Amino acid sequence: MIKSFKDKEAERIFHRLFSRKLPPDIQRSALRRLSYLHSAKELADLLIPPANRVEQLSGDRQGQHSIRINERWRICFEWLDHDAYNVEIVDYH
Repeated sequence: MIKSFKDKEAERIFHRLFSRKLPPDIQRSALRRLSYLHSAKELADLLIPPANRVEQLSGDRQGQHSIRINERWRICFEWLDHDAYNVEIVDYH
């Protein structure tokens, strides 16, 4: 379950509100993946569908995981005690 957002735009999309700061073409896909994240009880629940491409991040994002929206955009989050915290949508490149 999503417990907190780090990014107001991710929160807007989760609540089905349009974001002027994010490209319109990624918002539907982002909403679908945010819904998967909210429904997950275990991190392993996010491995299906495989297109999520869940990754454990490193470097300055150590302790975070990501789900791909597309080749450029990611949903990044911290997974603690069966919940997602500090959820944000980032341009990963």
